[in-house]
Amino acid sequence: MKKRAFAYILIIILSFVSLLFSATKSVDLVTIDGAISPITARIITNAIKSASDDGSEALVIELNTPGGLDESMRQITRDILNSDVPVVIYVGPSGSRAASAGVFITLAAHIAAMAPGTNIGAAHPVSIGGQIDSTMQEKVTNDAVAYIKSIATKRGRNANWAEQAVRKSVSITEYEALKDSVIDLVANNVRDLLDKIDGRKVELPSGEKVLNTKNALVQRINIGWWDNILQIIANPTIAYILFTLAMWGLFFELSNPGSILPGVVGGICLILAIFAFQALPINYAGMLLMILAIILFIAEVKVVSHGLLTIGGIISMILGSLMLINSPEPYMRVSLTVVVTVTLGTALFFLFAVGMGLKAQMKKVTTGDKGMIGKIGQARTELKPEGYVFVRGELWKAECDPQSGGIEKGEKVKVIGIENLILKVTKT
Repeated sequence: MKKRAFAYILIIILSFVSLLFSATKSVDLVTIDGAISPITARIITNAIKSASDDGSEALVIELNTPGGLDESMRQITRDILNSDVPVVIYVGPSGSRAASAGVFITLAAHIAAMAPGTNIGAAHPVSIGGQIDSTMQEKVTNDAVAYIKSIATKRGRNANWAEQAVRKSVSITEYEALKDSVIDLVANNVRDLLDKIDGRKVELPSGEKVLNTKNALVQRINIGWWDNILQIIANPTIAYILFTLAMWGLFFELSNPGSILPGVVGGICLILAIFAFQALPINYAGMLLMILAIILFIAEVKVVSHGLLTIGGIISMILGSLMLINSPEPYMRVSLTVVVTVTLGTALFFLFAVGMGLKAQMKKVTTGDKGMIGKIGQARTELKPEGYVFVRGELWKAECDPQSGGIEKGEKVKVIGIENLILKVTKT
């Protein structure tokens, strides 16, 4: 009887513990801090899938972005609009912003929230990677307006303000956004956010869902090391530096075959740079100019141009660096300081290398047959006209001009020519 009672008690305890754990809700949290890029889109796509697989109550995206690429933004908004798990965009912490592409993403969320001291807006589309005419700019703007209004309307948010954010680049604070029905609430932090959205209803593709987030367990989704690396190299300045290192590595390998290390490093940097360029608005004219600079620098090693190829390479590199990423947005441009530093460093190196090459070409020959011309020696035998002389530590057969009257033994002689290993000498 005692054993049976103990078993019943154990079953009751296990059932209670199981019920307790099953009743504990969880919320996934991922942080996006930086420009919207293909890497960002992949992180958010994976986060939505992970939250759905975990059966989380919601996915909270803590957002701070100056904007980014249109295609990446559209992929993110599509994923949010079709998500089976509620997506909450939280513009935070204080001091953060949701600008440009960030406005579209925030409006697409099932619940949009902001922290105190944040702002949202300035969503006017800009030409990335080159200038476009007024007609095309109007088409791009109208397309963006239609897109953002459809998103705002679907989520029941202020479509008129959304249009102004695109057409006039208006930007507002968190409390102005709350007043104008751009967002749903203002929260001090993530825990405050979860408490405030508890019990709210959201519309999912599968139907209506009531959020149960009060006291929910927050599970942070850590961005993988590979995605972190990709985010770093997708920075325009880092991508430019990688491409420059690739140029240097390949140059050294081709100019000194068999070095191996410069070629390996250059190859790795080139592959990473190409990947980064896929995530950036690259001006292909600028890239071609930089590739031309590589070709000219390599040609300088193989062809004697007295520095003309190097000068052409430097000019090509400067122009290519300035044109490589042509964007009106500061966060999408290569740092001018880095461009100047890299270009000057490359120019100084090649000027030094070419200068040393010219100096070597102009230096007097000191080896071989030509190196003997002008050397001073001593006659070891009488030269009438042939004999032997001691020049540069060696005993040579020599001859002088028969009409000179010959050269006596012990006299100083000067080499004026060489023929068939016989020195032509004269008295000094």
